[in-house]
Amino acid sequence: MTTSVTETHRAAAPKILVLGATGPTGRHIVSQAVNRGYDVTALVRSPEKADLKGAKLVVGDARDEKALRQAIKGRDAVITALGTPASPFREVTLLSTATRALANAMKAEQVSRLIAITGMGAGNSAGHGGFLFDKLIFPLLLRKVYADKNRQEDVIKRSDLDWTIVRPSILNNKPGGNAIRTLTDLNSFHGGSISRVDVATFILDQVTSDAWFGGSPLITS
Repeated sequence: MTTSVTETHRAAAPKILVLGATGPTGRHIVSQAVNRGYDVTALVRSPEKADLKGAKLVVGDARDEKALRQAIKGRDAVITALGTPASPFREVTLLSTATRALANAMKAEQVSRLIAITGMGAGNSAGHGGFLFDKLIFPLLLRKVYADKNRQEDVIKRSDLDWTIVRPSILNNKPGGNAIRTLTDLNSFHGGSISRVDVATFILDQVTSDAWFGGSPLITS
């Protein structure tokens, strides 16, 4: 693996690539990163609809390894906030397919730091969303989405990258600035929520920190 961001870029503003930058959480990530003085690139499919002030836009599909390599070149870290709509009936493959292409592109461009958002319900956080989420929302609307999130996490964990997987609890659009709890022992946790603003803050804090290298914390307010 290459040298981490924390070792070589403590003084310089990090250069980051954001995938899923036009999504509701991705927009907060880009905005906060720009406000921190980061050098931000976003891979987007429709630049005319992006409206990401302060970010350099690279046009392409997140499943296209060639486009990913172009966007990753010269970056210090990659943040993926890719999401996909609820899919009660159709199989979902976007997240795992894009992440597989991303891992290959990062290896080719010698960029090692990856921070990925999946969600509560992935991996060992399944069954900890509370009654409504676990018994109704998850099985009826999100089962196929989370099957792909699990495949996505497997791709990341098998990669030779300095990865952090972040699993937010139920997302809301409330103001940020709340205390963020990071949990790995979920035995007493059942449900919770967190603002997208606070998720963005936590994600960006990981760019220059190795505290959660190889970790998959659930974060909640």
